[in-house]
Amino acid sequence: MLPAKLLLASFAAACTLAAQAQAPLVQRIAARVRPNDLKADVSFLASDALEGRATPSRGLDLAAEYIAAQFRRAGLEPAGDEGYFQNASYQSVKPNPEGLAFTLDATKAGEGTVAIQEAVASDLNRAAAFKIKLSDTATLDALTAEQVRGRVLLVEMPDAGGTGGGGMAGFQAQRRILALAAKLEPAMLVMVRSAAQQANPNARVPLRDATAPAPKVPILSVWDKAIHDAVAAAKPGPIEATVSAHVAAPMVTSVKLRNVAGVLRGADPQLKDTYVIVTGHYDHLGVRPNAQGDGIYNGANDDASGTASVIAVAGALTELQEKPKRTIVFVTVFGEEVGGLGARWYTNHPIFPIAQTVADINLEQLGRTDDIEGPKVSQFNLTGFDYTDIAATFAKAGALTGVQVIKHEKNSDSFFGRSDNATFADAGIPSTTLSVSYVFPDYHQPGDEWQKLDYDNLAKVDVTVALGVLDMANSAQAPQWNKENPKTARYVQVREKQ
Repeated sequence: MLPAKLLLASFAAACTLAAQAQAPLVQRIAARVRPNDLKADVSFLASDALEGRATPSRGLDLAAEYIAAQFRRAGLEPAGDEGYFQNASYQSVKPNPEGLAFTLDATKAGEGTVAIQEAVASDLNRAAAFKIKLSDTATLDALTAEQVRGRVLLVEMPDAGGTGGGGMAGFQAQRRILALAAKLEPAMLVMVRSAAQQANPNARVPLRDATAPAPKVPILSVWDKAIHDAVAAAKPGPIEATVSAHVAAPMVTSVKLRNVAGVLRGADPQLKDTYVIVTGHYDHLGVRPNAQGDGIYNGANDDASGTASVIAVAGALTELQEKPKRTIVFVTVFGEEVGGLGARWYTNHPIFPIAQTVADINLEQLGRTDDIEGPKVSQFNLTGFDYTDIAATFAKAGALTGVQVIKHEKNSDSFFGRSDNATFADAGIPSTTLSVSYVFPDYHQPGDEWQKLDYDNLAKVDVTVALGVLDMANSAQAPQWNKENPKTARYVQVREKQ
């Protein structure tokens, strides 16, 4: 028989659990999602000690270990091939600038006006050329490999006001360029830019999936003024000018990278083998070379806030006595800032079947409320608001917490392709990215530091996210693409083939 003190303690604990079970769901989740816990996670992930979490880096590896420890604390089941880690085999491909040259007819690109974007050895002598504009979506979609194969594809890049096409716009442009190279099979693809858009001389060494076929199309960036003007003056289609170029073979080394994955198993016999995935990227931009003053890109809002939110939602849902009907998968991914590499690794090497994954809820930039448009408190946005019926689920959750679910008329659709949710959408999975602020001070700057986040608001948003994710996991009806929206056609097509 247990001693009286232990009996009383056991009885008190049972009463506490019973009371918690009877408390409203919002209250139970809110009790677990605490502002100070979020502040602790963000302040570590965005500390100078992690040196901006570049992909790859020691700081990124430390962040992965920390996230795995928090998943372990929350009681998630490990879902990787090595505990919580989904190992990814990549190659670091360092371009070899020796002998790099590009000539359009008799005009040779000046020194310092050519950069290698996709390093594939190539020697061309007066190859035929074909000009297109990246902004001409209709023409791009209509082009076929038969029209371009064997020619040099000269892509006139849109003028982005001297930004160099960086940030989220660069993410989207990179995806389109790679898709063009794969689809059209040119002898070479050349991004022709204005001088104001010259390539970043401190750009990171490209990374390639070591398990995928090596790319066959070299990609250059050229911002020589004479060449830019000549290409801009040419009409789209085959042009008379020819291209000569030399690109040396790159230097290739192996790199090991890791997504961090944990799972909360569903309990319903019919739905437990279907999956809601919650994602956020844990990398950022690392350290600025030769910086005067602070050169560490801490990435507190982008995206330590999303990573901390994945951890918080996981912890809140695992502590509920009632298990969800569907299985919920929590994954923090590497390499979003260098082309969405971790998300792409997951969809190419899924831990759980893509066809049975009903939604991806991607969390990004949830901590700052000081948007350039004004304060954004007690609200969050969804990208592709009208692409799926996911927004309605979160609106229902927001009605319980006092958080508005907003469609940003300008940014909702344009930002859909600019974060990791786009990779899951490409795989057919209904997806969205949740953000409090699309554009905030210090975006992609060293000033994005943990002290600037609104943790009370972040906690309120995360409670809403947790309620929405749980609702999705418990619903008999899986999220669906909106077939009436023409922008979803390609995603619907992929989904229907699964």
